Amino acid sequence: MATRTILIASGEGIATLTLNRPEARNALDLRMREELEAALVRLREDAEVRVLVVRGAGEHFSAGGDVKSMATRRLTAAEGEGRVRAMNRAILALARFPRPTLAMVDGAAVGAGCNLALACDLVIASERARFGQVFARIGLIPDGGGTYFLARRVGPARAKELAFTTDIIGAREAERIGLINRVVPAGVLEAETFALARRIAQGPPRALALTKALLERAWSLDLASALEWEALAQGWMIASEDHREGLAAFFEKRAPRFRGR
Repeated sequence: MATRTILIASGEGIATLTLNRPEARNALDLRMREELEAALVRLREDAEVRVLVVRGAGEHFSAGGDVKSMATRRLTAAEGEGRVRAMNRAILALARFPRPTLAMVDGAAVGAGCNLALACDLVIASERARFGQVFARIGLIPDGGGTYFLARRVGPARAKELAFTTDIIGAREAERIGLINRVVPAGVLEAETFALARRIAQGPPRALALTKALLERAWSLDLASALEWEALAQGWMIASEDHREGLAAFFEKRAPRFRGR
């Protein structure tokens, strides 16, 4: 029986999605792209999931596209487009995931693997992680959302530099330029990532989902429109049970117990 390319585990309000091709450094072949999209669609419908963690099996997050499969024969333009569209569906499912998402990156996160990590809300990396937009090395353009996520994280000029040079950078440099959120020692990467995931999972689910949605809209809204959306969303939250619980916990000097209502 073929091994599943995507593994899912859940507990404490946290779903863990693992890219499971460690023998290929979790390279994203067509089957993995399709299974990734399907897994994200299933998890989206699971009301128990408050936070999603994406990680790679073995020593690497993902080496990007499966270059070996590309070399088996020359693809037509239509076939190449089909492969990218399969990746696009998975990227959209991850970027539009309605709850907070964290990428836990160890080892290589290059090419489409880098952009898969950047599709998450937060990126936590080990000191031995490395990132790169290596597409031009084999005559390709950034895909997997690279032309979108890069500029939004590091600015247009830095994004062009990474794409044009195909330089692979270490985790500390990635943190310095704002590509990722934080770097931790490899030995505590899992513990630190899940500590952060648990902290976020204890927050008010509806408020965090709305916060995420509004921040995503920030790039396309003017100030007046952003303020209008804030007023609408805050009105919903002021009338929520979670807001009343938060107020009660504040005055009773205890941790709130948010239920997403």
